[in-house]
Amino acid sequence: MITTFQNMIEACGSKAHLMRWSLLFAVLYSIAQGLAYALLFPLFSALLDGSDDVWWYLGGIVVLIVLDGLFRFGETRASWRVYIEVSDETRSNLGEQLKRMPLEQLARRQTGDLNSVLTGNVNDVVAIAGGLFAVVINTIVAPVVTILAMFFVDWRLAVVMLVLFPPAIPLYRTLRAHAAKETRISAEAHADTASHLIEYTQGLAVLRATRQVGPESERLQASLVRLREAQAKGTRLGTGPSLLMAAFVQIGILAVTALAVAFVLGDSLGVAAVLAVIVITVRFSEPLALFANLSQMFDFMEAAIDRIGELMAVQPLPVAERRSDGAADTDGSGAHVEFRDVTFAYDQGDEEVVRGVSFEVPERSLTALVGTSGSGKTTITRLLTRFADPQEGAITIGGVDVRGLSQQELMQYFSVVFQDVYLFDDSIRENIRLAKPDATDDEIIAAARAANCHDFITALPSGYDTGVGEIGGALSGGERQRISIARAILKDTPIVILDEPTSALDTESEVAVQRAIDTLVEDKTVLVIAHRLSTIVAADNIIVLEAGQIVEQGDHEALLGADGRYAEMWNAQRAERHWQITAV
Repeated sequence: MITTFQNMIEACGSKAHLMRWSLLFAVLYSIAQGLAYALLFPLFSALLDGSDDVWWYLGGIVVLIVLDGLFRFGETRASWRVYIEVSDETRSNLGEQLKRMPLEQLARRQTGDLNSVLTGNVNDVVAIAGGLFAVVINTIVAPVVTILAMFFVDWRLAVVMLVLFPPAIPLYRTLRAHAAKETRISAEAHADTASHLIEYTQGLAVLRATRQVGPESERLQASLVRLREAQAKGTRLGTGPSLLMAAFVQIGILAVTALAVAFVLGDSLGVAAVLAVIVITVRFSEPLALFANLSQMFDFMEAAIDRIGELMAVQPLPVAERRSDGAADTDGSGAHVEFRDVTFAYDQGDEEVVRGVSFEVPERSLTALVGTSGSGKTTITRLLTRFADPQEGAITIGGVDVRGLSQQELMQYFSVVFQDVYLFDDSIRENIRLAKPDATDDEIIAAARAANCHDFITALPSGYDTGVGEIGGALSGGERQRISIARAILKDTPIVILDEPTSALDTESEVAVQRAIDTLVEDKTVLVIAHRLSTIVAADNIIVLEAGQIVEQGDHEALLGADGRYAEMWNAQRAERHWQITAV
């Protein structure tokens, strides 16, 4: 429990003092409570003897009860501040960590898993932490104070109480160690199920089309089975210890009562003391019986702390000492990009997806990456934007190694237009404004005009204030693409990366998007991933990739004349234009 306490204090970060105040108040009200129960001995004796001292003892109990209430109020206020402020700070820290994490690491994690950490695990740590430790403190401190006070009344009574309470501590530790592993397995199963539920919800259209909904959805059903088995095993392991602890407490109450009665029959203890012992024993036995359940709660909290700690432990890509073999372009008009013998594998020891790649993208030029799926095109653009760092070689912008640039500095160079556009569930205006948070409405409209989307936006019922829906689902593919281009135009960076933004559009939308792209790339350094070779015939340099290596590069005419891999791909795509469906 001490380890759990230390981990929890550490998890509270800069708000740890609030948790300490909460626990201090819990100690104080437990002491007040323990002393109040200790006064029951002289109170009962005074009552049976008819002594006037009864009012003094009763007054002392009232004072202690008032102090108990005041300290409880302080503990409750501190606990609520812990819940609110620590939750907020923890989620903020996790949000900052997600911004710093290498995108390669982030891409490996399932959305549901991250959601589980950011919501459920944070709540598991802070929502129950203060109250849970307060219960534990009260369960331990109040009886201990009462027992210590009883030594001043009758040492035999203190010994009788020792029969019940101290042995419960090692029993609790044994029970907790027994169930800890299964609790963590159950927490992992919950996170896995959350991930598959999100995947299931997002993919319902596909699942319905393939009749893989409900019981037929194998991935979701498998995670549900795993969760059910983990919960069942955890319940089995938790039920036995809970019953054992309850039985131990009940036996302890009987033992204490029997010893107290034996003292009375031997004329060595008064009836008033026996009544006090029984009242106190029954009062403190109930929370003691709950210790096994508290054990499981602590294990859930430990598992949550571990998962938060695991995410926070991921180190951002280091920013090396900046080295430049030339003058970096700082006027914002363009940037020279160079890859030098770059080799990269997504995991150390795995197969290299980029091997010994070297090429240059001069300022204000258009360079196209072509090749089959898996040839390394996307990986190259990811390395340029520092999705991850290569194991070998170097990537420079304006002569500066990208490893010497912070993420914020690096992204000032890039605008990226993806094939699959992601729009946030907000207005069109705010989705464009993402590129430049301080942009005026006039700047946003100018970017929209340049992206050839102002007309369709103003035709919408709410114009620029129209909501785009989740992932932009309220708009067509061409409309989403043009809004993403408006966003890139507003950002106005020297380098533009295009991931074949027109490949999934109809002819009319493609024409509109292509006009927007022409405006975007004007006077920029452009690197484009091309699937349709007809869109990059005017490129200054075409790089042909195969299995992570450059097999050819040059302009369109030179590559056709070489009659190599590019010419083969060009001829194949031209032949595909004449395909047709024939009746059977």
